[in-house]
Amino acid sequence: MLTHRQLFLANNAQTTNFPLLLEFERAEGVYLYDTAGKAHIDLISGIGVSNTGHSHPRVTQAVKDQVDKYMHLMVYGEYVQTPQVKLAEKLVGLLPDPLSSVYFVNSGAEAVEGAMKLAKRYTGRSKILACHNSYHGSTQGALSLMGSEEFKQAYRPLLPNTGFIRFNDPSDLDKITEETAAIFIETVQGEAGIRVADVEYMQALSQRCKATGTLLVLDEIQAAMGRTGRLFAFEHYGIVPDILLLAKALGGGMPLGAFIASTEVMGALKENPILGHITTFGGHPVCCAAGLAALEVILDEGLIDSVAAKEALFRELLVHPAIKEVRGKGLMLAAEFESFEVNKRIIDRCITNGVITDWFLHCSNSMRIAPPLIITEEQIREACRVILQAIEAELS
Repeated sequence: MLTHRQLFLANNAQTTNFPLLLEFERAEGVYLYDTAGKAHIDLISGIGVSNTGHSHPRVTQAVKDQVDKYMHLMVYGEYVQTPQVKLAEKLVGLLPDPLSSVYFVNSGAEAVEGAMKLAKRYTGRSKILACHNSYHGSTQGALSLMGSEEFKQAYRPLLPNTGFIRFNDPSDLDKITEETAAIFIETVQGEAGIRVADVEYMQALSQRCKATGTLLVLDEIQAAMGRTGRLFAFEHYGIVPDILLLAKALGGGMPLGAFIASTEVMGALKENPILGHITTFGGHPVCCAAGLAALEVILDEGLIDSVAAKEALFRELLVHPAIKEVRGKGLMLAAEFESFEVNKRIIDRCITNGVITDWFLHCSNSMRIAPPLIITEEQIREACRVILQAIEAELS
């Protein structure tokens, strides 16, 4: 009889020739438990998803309660479904004007795709800009905005009329013109290895967009829902985007994304043609119920209040000659090593010793540190102890 690992390799589509092949039976809080019962500290939160931790009782109860009422009923936007209504109302109440209209989708890439269409439709322009080393998803439209040729060259031709500017470089802002429909930018670049924008740069970017009639689209798919120490990362910058992109932690562990704009901008999807954007499962009621519960946990339990102190503890503890730099904001951090080879050896030993971490698509020599926001000081100290021991074991 074949094992689960053998069946996984035989029947599940593979994305590399060297998957991690870790198998977990359950997850709770900051821990993943393998088939032998061993606990692993999750330092990556399923890549920015599990901000409230795994299996939070309020989130799982919300899922169970909604399943007992109804699941899929109709394509998005036709029926009044209470979980969608409540989550949209909650989000809009937490966002500044004029962000008042929420379009729910299934994922971050879908949020990007919807926002690309919306920007073109509203402005009547076709040119879209993004940043070098950006990551906005792997579907064809989102891939056209990926700022790394390595990951997209095999899939050309991609969308025309796309271009790139340098992140955090004000001298490139003049590339945003009256022909530009939108600039898509991560408020904190994720797969580039956690690159935090300067306040002055983001404010200049916002002003340039206003001056040229270009929509500013902030991708906070990784950075939102408290991860940087504010509910939304743009709150650090004193700006408001024209379109905000959310996903990952938005669903509390369930698949959910959203693009959010003003009622005026979003209204462009209603006519010429009608049904300008359609999704069958977007805003699934079970996912929205989970998302509302997770958002309420973040707010009610004050999880954002301790993010800065937890960041400071990571920075205090992760000191070693092999660590070139610790970058980031809040619990969205990167520890940089000399090379990918060194980083990978340390990561592999961390996993063996019970700490799950990984590297970044566009910055393979840096280690990802993005635990659930509920991580405690004791758990941070244990995770850092394992990382430092792994460094010593691999490099001594």
